[in-house]
Amino acid sequence: DFKRRVLLCPSHRAHPGCWPCRTFTAWCNSHLRKAGTQIENIEEDFRDGLKLMLLLEVISGERLAKPERGKMRVHKISNVNKALDFIASKGVKLVSIGAEEIVDGNVKMTLGMIWTIILRFAIQDISVEETSAKEGLLLWCQRKTAPYKNVNIQNFHISWKDGLGFCALIHRHRPELIDYGKLRKDDPLTNLNTAFDVAEKYLDIPKMLDAEDIVGTARPDEKAIMTYVSSFYHAFSGAQKAETAANRICKVLAVNQENEQLMEDYEKLASDLLEWIRRTIPWLENRAPENTMHAMQQKLEDFRDYRRLHKPPKVQEKCQLEINFNTLQTKLRLSNRPAFMPSEGRMVSDINNAWGCLEQAEKGYEEWLLNEIRRLERLDHLAEKFRQKASIHEAWTDGKEAMLRQKDYETATLSEIKALLKKHEAFESDLAAHQDRVEQIAAIAQELNELDYYDSPSVNARCQKICDQWDNLGALTQKRREALERTEKLLETIDQLYLEYAKRAAPFNNWMEGAMEDLQDTFIVHTIEEIQGLTTAHEQFKATLPDADKERLAILGIHNEVSKIVQTYHVNMAGTNPYTTITPQEINGKWDHVRQLVPRRDQALTEEHARQQHNERLRKQFGAQANVIGPWIQTKMEEIGRISIEMHGTLEDQLNHLRQYEKSIVNYKPKIDQLEGDHQLIQEALIFDNKHTNYTMEHIRVGWEQLLTTIARTINEVENQILTRDAKGISQEQMNEFRASFNHFDRDHSGTLGPEEFKACLISLGYDIGNDPQKKTGMMDTDDFRACLISMGYNMGEAEFARIMSIVDPNRLGVVTFQAFIDFMSRETADTDTADQVMASFKILAGDKNYITVDELRRELPPDQAEYCIARMAPYTGPDAVPGALDYMSFSTALYGESDL
Repeated sequence: DFKRRVLLCPSHRAHPGCWPCRTFTAWCNSHLRKAGTQIENIEEDFRDGLKLMLLLEVISGERLAKPERGKMRVHKISNVNKALDFIASKGVKLVSIGAEEIVDGNVKMTLGMIWTIILRFAIQDISVEETSAKEGLLLWCQRKTAPYKNVNIQNFHISWKDGLGFCALIHRHRPELIDYGKLRKDDPLTNLNTAFDVAEKYLDIPKMLDAEDIVGTARPDEKAIMTYVSSFYHAFSGAQKAETAANRICKVLAVNQENEQLMEDYEKLASDLLEWIRRTIPWLENRAPENTMHAMQQKLEDFRDYRRLHKPPKVQEKCQLEINFNTLQTKLRLSNRPAFMPSEGRMVSDINNAWGCLEQAEKGYEEWLLNEIRRLERLDHLAEKFRQKASIHEAWTDGKEAMLRQKDYETATLSEIKALLKKHEAFESDLAAHQDRVEQIAAIAQELNELDYYDSPSVNARCQKICDQWDNLGALTQKRREALERTEKLLETIDQLYLEYAKRAAPFNNWMEGAMEDLQDTFIVHTIEEIQGLTTAHEQFKATLPDADKERLAILGIHNEVSKIVQTYHVNMAGTNPYTTITPQEINGKWDHVRQLVPRRDQALTEEHARQQHNERLRKQFGAQANVIGPWIQTKMEEIGRISIEMHGTLEDQLNHLRQYEKSIVNYKPKIDQLEGDHQLIQEALIFDNKHTNYTMEHIRVGWEQLLTTIARTINEVENQILTRDAKGISQEQMNEFRASFNHFDRDHSGTLGPEEFKACLISLGYDIGNDPQKKTGMMDTDDFRACLISMGYNMGEAEFARIMSIVDPNRLGVVTFQAFIDFMSRETADTDTADQVMASFKILAGDKNYITVDELRRELPPDQAEYCIARMAPYTGPDAVPGALDYMSFSTALYGESDL
């Protein structure tokens, strides 16, 4: 029994305007309005007991005793007692609450009574995980608000002050009613009013609390909060009950739909399976035999496919059908549904009976198939044996009749005839060996006829054809042997004639081919004597022609004898002479060709004799002129050499003498041209040697070119000597002395001095250069030349010596020319300008400055030389430079090769 002692806090002063009064009043009105009434003042409106009884009837759903309608106090007490008795009947023990206090309007007792009613009818039935009443309601609130991190429900007073608990309960069940994300914990009034307004408008929960009272109270009234929160529980639990009811209905319907689907599936699967059995049994009961093993094996293969591919899925379907039937009956039984009754003829027993008929037919069909296959296997073995032996025999006889009928012996040679006879003997042996196979084929055909083989007509026809062909082969074999032996005798006679023909035709053919080769052989002769020898040999050949013609006629007579035999005995000689490839036509053709070549050879020899006479005249003409021009060129070369080393007169006299010599040489050119013309005629005539002279045109050309080159070079050397003499201020006596010394030591007259000759020449001119007696190599090496220079007064290091060597022999040839010798000597004996002298001259023009301007150059120098300097002088970059200043110092150094210009 539910027993609760209602004790109000002594410090709590109940009065009509307190906020618990407002809460309880709102709670009572939320139920009374269902009966179409309400209360205004909780301590006054329950005094007559009428609305109190009505409230209990609404919240309990039960009828109370009939109320008293009188206005007297006794009537009111009676009504209140009826209400209190009803409360007590529900297991609530009321302590210190009597009807008189309620009738007298005692607020404290009235509120205690209402709280007792709330506990019994609004809170007592709340149960969560075996908790009840207050603890159950608190646990429900905690679970519903657990996902909200800023809500922590621990009680029914201060945990609800910020209003977020109420908003969380609404948002958890109806998230569309509140935008929870916009709520703030620091704005409790807004949160509370939002929750109260939404609950009243959308959840039909009246406003039982006042937001200002909750916020303004340190500890809100627990009973008021519990009363209001219980309204949320009942509001949302009603929705949960509706959902549970809907789920129950859906579950029932789903079970029913599933059962109906299982019934439909069973009906369809049973119908399909029975239809398949109905179609399959006639196929298995068909016992019509086939004529061939292949057809029966195909039936067996079809039966195996049926057992392997078609039947297993049906076995599975049958099993699944029984499983589905049993599952369906179990589900119907568990859900209190009537058992499923399949359509007529589709019971599980019907399917099992049909399946048994199927397996019986299947077993008989398999036994019949195996017996039929064994029966046909024996017939097929005999038929295959017949076909195999017949095929082997036909393959062997294929082409044999054509081979025996062919007349290849008519065109065969004797050796081929003998080979054909050997081959024919081998064939006759093979033919006898095949006699046994023909007899076996006939025996097998007879056995197939006796066993009533279905294809006996074709077997008999094939056997008859083989026997007829065998008889024909025997007759053709005998006929071919006779023809081969007759042909062999004729060809042996012809072979003897062919051999005689070959023995005589071969040497005669070789003689004709040699004669044709000699008569057509091109000859190259260079003298009259050679052509006369060829003419004598040709006359001796012509004397042998009559005997050769007699041999030719004898050879042709042998061939005619062969032709006579062929015509008489009608031998088809398609082949040629096996001993030779030489034919009578070839012999006659070559003989005619020899007869034609003889006069041609006579003409060619005559023409060549005339040509050799003409060539001899050309040789003599060229030799006469070359024997004159060659010595003339050699003489002129020697004279020029003497003139170049002689010291008669001045250099100008030598130059004039050389130029007159050059003119006389040039005037000799027409004779050279005439000789070139004769040489061209010799080349055109293909004359390669000339016994009348030792000079060739190439010798003449080289000598002439050397002569022109020598006179031109000698004139140039004298001109350079004149330039050097004038530029260096060397006297004629010095030049004569230099030339005399150079000529003296130029012992081979090559115009150059070797290192050793150069050293001796320097010594002869007054330079004291010590000779190392142990060094006589004919060359002046680096140490010798340095010693020579030191003896002449030079005191130089390695760099200075290398510079002098590069001047004397710039190309490192190991020789010193006269011009290089003159240049070196002129450097030592003449006064020449230096880079320092040129710089000093520029400094004078520049007014003693370190640079020079463009205007100064153009004022002091000729125009072309001034522009030359301006174009090549670098800008001056010294500290005293002015715009346009030019560096004449680097320019002067570059002029003498001491820097880059």
